[in-house]
Amino acid sequence: MENVYVSHVEDAVTFWGQSISRIHDISKLSDSLAKTCPTMSPVFGTPDHDKIYGGMFTADTCWYRCKLNSILSDDQCRATYIDYGNSEVLNRSSIVELPDDLQFPAIAQKYRIWGLQLQECNNIEQGMTFLNQLIADKKVFVQQKVTYKDGTIACQVWHENIDIGEEVANKGFAEKCRNVSSPEVKTDLSVCSLKSPSPWTSRKFERPPMREPKTLPVLIRSTINHKESDTWMEVNCGNSFTGARVRTPDVNFGNAKKNDSKLLEEIKLVKDERDSLIAKSSTLASQIGKLQLDWKKEKEIYEETIQDLERNLQSAVGDKLKSLASKFEMLRSVRHENEKVHSEDDLLQAVIVVTEEKLVPPSSLSNLDETWEKYNLAQETIKNCSDITKLSFLINRRDNVQQELLSSVDSFMLEVDELPLNARSADLQVLLSALESVYGEPCGIKETDACFDDFHKWKQAKMEQFTRVRNDTDKFLGALSSWFCSNKEFFDLSSENSLESSEVIGNIDEILDQVESHVSKELDVSLVEHDEADRQIIIHAYNRVVQCIHEELHLISLVTSKYSTSSEFKKGIVDWVDCSPNINQLMSVKKTIKGLKAKLRWKLVERSSIEDSDESNETILAEIKDEVKMLRNTIFSEIVREQEEYRTLSSLVQKWFPELPLLHPEAGILNYMNSGGLLSGTVERDIFDAEPMKELSSKRPLVRAEIENRMVLLKGYSVGVDTEEKVVERAAKYHQAWSILKEDSGLMELVCLFFCKADPLVYLIVPFYPEESLAAVQAKHSLTSSEILKVMGGVAHGLQILHGAGIVVGALHENNVFAINREKGIIGDFDFTRDANQRSSITMVGFPHVTAPELKLGQTATEASDMYAYGCLFLWLSLGSNKITTKQDGTPDLNHLTLDPKMKSLLSGLLRCGDRLRAEEVRAHEYFQSASILVSSTSYEVAEDTPADFA
Repeated sequence: MENVYVSHVEDAVTFWGQSISRIHDISKLSDSLAKTCPTMSPVFGTPDHDKIYGGMFTADTCWYRCKLNSILSDDQCRATYIDYGNSEVLNRSSIVELPDDLQFPAIAQKYRIWGLQLQECNNIEQGMTFLNQLIADKKVFVQQKVTYKDGTIACQVWHENIDIGEEVANKGFAEKCRNVSSPEVKTDLSVCSLKSPSPWTSRKFERPPMREPKTLPVLIRSTINHKESDTWMEVNCGNSFTGARVRTPDVNFGNAKKNDSKLLEEIKLVKDERDSLIAKSSTLASQIGKLQLDWKKEKEIYEETIQDLERNLQSAVGDKLKSLASKFEMLRSVRHENEKVHSEDDLLQAVIVVTEEKLVPPSSLSNLDETWEKYNLAQETIKNCSDITKLSFLINRRDNVQQELLSSVDSFMLEVDELPLNARSADLQVLLSALESVYGEPCGIKETDACFDDFHKWKQAKMEQFTRVRNDTDKFLGALSSWFCSNKEFFDLSSENSLESSEVIGNIDEILDQVESHVSKELDVSLVEHDEADRQIIIHAYNRVVQCIHEELHLISLVTSKYSTSSEFKKGIVDWVDCSPNINQLMSVKKTIKGLKAKLRWKLVERSSIEDSDESNETILAEIKDEVKMLRNTIFSEIVREQEEYRTLSSLVQKWFPELPLLHPEAGILNYMNSGGLLSGTVERDIFDAEPMKELSSKRPLVRAEIENRMVLLKGYSVGVDTEEKVVERAAKYHQAWSILKEDSGLMELVCLFFCKADPLVYLIVPFYPEESLAAVQAKHSLTSSEILKVMGGVAHGLQILHGAGIVVGALHENNVFAINREKGIIGDFDFTRDANQRSSITMVGFPHVTAPELKLGQTATEASDMYAYGCLFLWLSLGSNKITTKQDGTPDLNHLTLDPKMKSLLSGLLRCGDRLRAEEVRAHEYFQSASILVSSTSYEVAEDTPADFA
C-alpha cells in the first residue's frame, strides 16, 4: 500500500498524483524554483523538448516545472506540468531555462484504476467529473499491480475505506476489462525448474465469468535463474482482487522459456497476495481480540455502574433531602445577609445622591465672578497707568466698581451661608471612600449621564428577576410545607384519618424537584458573578458617579475659596470705603530716623574730637559713648518700625490700592516690594559700630557689627550702573526662597541689603557664624558620621529649595557651607554680583576639587553641577584628608575605597558624568533613611598612578 496525493484527473479511470513521501521534495523544489526562476532569462529562442523549464503562475505566484510537448508558434508552446500532470499552452516569455541541478525526472506519476476500461459512450466528461469529485486534491491509498510501457501504473485505489474502482464501475462510467479468449495450456512445472510446489496448487481461485481483458503493453524486468535480462512482454490486465487466475496465451515449444518467466511472475503475484491476506487476517484477529477485551472492560464498568445505582437507590430519598436541606440552609443565610441589600444597591443609592441631591451652585456666583473680573481689570489699569493726570479718573471708576463688588460679595455670602458645604463635602468624601473600597480605583474615561439610564434599566430588570425568582421559591417551599402538614396525620397510628397511601404520596417527587430547582436558581441569582456586559454597565455607572462626586467637590472647594476671598475682601475693604490710605506714618518714621542719624553723626564727631584732644575727659567720653549706643539702638528700633510700615503699605498696594506708589513715589514702596522687603534706603554704613574683619577681607570689604544683640557681617560688593539692578533681583529671588521656611530652609538668611551713598558699593547684611564653616570645623575637629548625616541632610534640603526656585549656586564649596552647632547644615551666602556661570569659573580656580567635569569642558553651570559639588563635599567629609584617585573622566574612583554600601550607592549617583541624583532624591535615599550609618574612613586602597589631593 502507498499513500498518494491526487493532483489531476484525466478521465474516469486515469489520474495523476504524487507519493506523500515526496511532498517534501516538492516543497524543496518550490523553494529552489523561487530562488532560481527570477534570476534566469526567459526563453525566447527555440526551446529543447528534452529539457525541463520553470516558470510562475502570475495569479497566485505558484512556481511550476514543465516539459514541452510541442511548439505551436514563435511565441507559444504546449507544456506538461511534470509535477502535477496537466498541461496548457504557455508564452515562451513566461518560462525560463532551469540549471542542471533542477534537471531531474518528474515527481508526478500517472495511475490507472486496475481492471477497468472506459466505455465507448458519450458520458466521458461526466465520468471524469465524478472521479475528480471523489479523489482530486485528496490523499488516497493505492496498491500497485503492474506498470505499462508508458509508465502508467495500474493500481487498486481506496479513499477512506471506499474502493474507487467499484464506485466508478457502479456509476457506469467504466466497465471491467474483458478476457481474451484463448485455450488453456497446461504448464509443466518441471519446465519452470521450480523446487517448491506451485502456489496455484495450494490456492483455489473462484471468479465469475468475465469478458476478455484488454491487453496493454508494460515494461517489466524478469529474472530467471538469478540472471537479469531486460525483456519486453505483454501481460493480461485482469482483476487479481477477484481471485481470478491469469490465463496464459497459447505458446509453442520455442517460447517455453518466455512462458516459464511469465508463470514465475504470476506465481510471485499470488504469493504476495497470499502474504497480504495472511497479514490482514492477523490484523483482524488482533483487532477482534482487542475488541473482546474492550467489551469485557465495558461490561465490568457497566456492572459496577448498576451496582452503584442500586446502592444509591437505597439512600436516594435521604440524599435528596440532605442536598435540599444543605441548599435551603445556604439560601437562609443568603437571605439573612441580603435582607435589605440587593445587588449594587449601594451604587444605586450613590447615583441618587449625585443626581437628585446634587448641590446647586449659588445663583450669585456668576455675577460675583463678573464683578471680580471688572474690579481686577480696574486695578490693573491703575497699576499700569503712566499719566498721573488720568489717575484720579481711574481711581473714581475703581471705587464705583468696588462698591458694586462689595454688594455682590454680600449677596454671595448670604446665599452661601445657607448651603451645607462642610456637611455635604464630608458626606461625599465618605461615599467616595466606601465606593472605592468596593469597586476599586475608577478609570479616567469620561462618561455621560446616559450611563445612569442604562444602569437604572439594568437594575430594574435585575430586581424584577430577583423578585420573580424569590416568589417562585417561596411558592414551592410553601407547597412542600403544606404537603408535610397535610400528611403528618397519616403516619399517626392513633389518628382516624382514612387517607390512602396513593393520596399521601401524590406528586411529592415533582414538588421536591421544583423546590430544589428554584432554590438553586435563587442561589445562582444571588451568588453568581456578573457577566462581562453587566460589569461594563456597573463600571460605567461607577465611573460617572465618581466623576460627579469630584465635580461637586470641586464646586464646593471653589465656592469655599471664593467665600474666603470675599470675606477677606469685605473685612479688609470696609475700613477703607470712605477713606484712602496715606504714607504719613511712614514719612514720620523716616523723618525721625533722619533726625536720629544726624544726631548720631554729631555725637560721633564730638566723640572723635574728645578722643583726639590732649585733655580728654573720660567721664564725658563715657557719657558720649553711651549716648551713641542708645542712638544706634533707637535708630535700629525705628528701622524696624519703618519695615512694618512698608509691609503694611505693600499689602495695601497688592490687595486694594495699586495707586499708592504712583501717588507717593518719594516713599520708595516699589523698591521695597521688588526686593521682597530686603532692600532698605534708610540703612547706612555710618550707623554701625563696625569692626573690620581683616582675616576674612582679602577680596572685599568685610566688617562685623552688632544689631540688637545679634552679631552680623556687612559684606561689601562693588557694583556699577549695569549690575546694580541684577544684584537686587538675584538677592530678592534668594530671599524669597528663604522666606518660605525661613530657619528650616537650609539656607543662610539675608538680613538686609543697602547701597552706600558715598561709594559704588552694595552692602549685604548676613548672620555671623564664626568658625562654623565646613573648612573651619574640619580643621578644628572633624565631624562624626552621625553629624555628617545631619549637616549634609540640611545642605541637601537647601539645594532642593534653591533648585525649586530656579537658582543654581554654581560655587558650592567648604567655605560657604556651614555646620551650625555641628548638627545643622546650611548653604551660606554667595556673590550676587555674578551669575552662576561666573561664580563657577571662580570656583574652578579656588576650589577645583568640587568642579564638575562638564564645567571643566566649558559647559554652563546647572543643578547637576551643584549636586556633583555636593557629592564631593560629602566624600571629603567622610574620608577626611585622605587622598583618592580619579578616573579618566575626572570623577573620583570609588572602587578602591571601603565605604558603607549605602553611602557608596549615594556617592555613585552623585559623582558620575551622566544623569545625577537630584536634591529631593538624595534626601529620600536609603542612606539618609537608615537608622544606623556605618562609615569607614580608615580602610581604603590607593591606586599606583599619581593620586589627587582631594582636600
